[in-house]
Amino acid sequence: MARRALRPTAVPETEEAERRRRAAAIFERLARARPDPHTELVYKDPFTLLVAVVLSAQATDKAVNKATERLFAVASTPHALLALGEERLQEYIKSLGFFRNKAKNLIALARALLERHGGQVPRTREELEKLPGVGRKTANVVLNEAFGEPTIAVDTHVFRVANRLGIAPGKNPLEVEKRLLEVVPERYRKGAHHWLILHGRYVCKARKPACDRCVVRDLCDYYRSTVANATGSGS
Repeated sequence: MARRALRPTAVPETEEAERRRRAAAIFERLARARPDPHTELVYKDPFTLLVAVVLSAQATDKAVNKATERLFAVASTPHALLALGEERLQEYIKSLGFFRNKAKNLIALARALLERHGGQVPRTREELEKLPGVGRKTANVVLNEAFGEPTIAVDTHVFRVANRLGIAPGKNPLEVEKRLLEVVPERYRKGAHHWLILHGRYVCKARKPACDRCVVRDLCDYYRSTVANATGSGS
């Protein structure tokens, strides 16, 4: 009696490998849709970018740009900002949330740049995070946008989209950042947080995600488990 040839047992794809595969496919599509992603904050050099990012906490980029248009016309360097003073600075940014605290931090930041760095924005996360008002997210934005580092800044949009897609689930921004760095292919890392921010801002919105316009919905955990199940569609 002839022996039946044994078929090799298929090795199931690990959860982490599946995330990496999906992440690569997702960013390939996002990159195709937006070949040149960048921040929507208006700036002209590392210092003005740093100021804009500090001001963007709890504020929209549009509101920040409106405030900085006037501010940068009179104070676009650490020396000029320090000379402006805290009270006059408040007048330029009072349309933004927490403007008093932001003004205090920015004056201290300008002083620190002049005293410690010769007026230049430092190029390491460690030194950036020592500056008043600068946390990990702000440092990552500056390192990425101003200095071309492949860092990933996790704001509310990135946090939401990464969790919804299921490629980088996490309970806090640092967890999401670490997981994204693990699964995002190197060729997409420089633009990764820009793509996720823009996708979250215009498509994967907090209250009502526009799944019908999403180019990665078939790769999204949220869509497959919530929307597709509700409509009986898997597409």
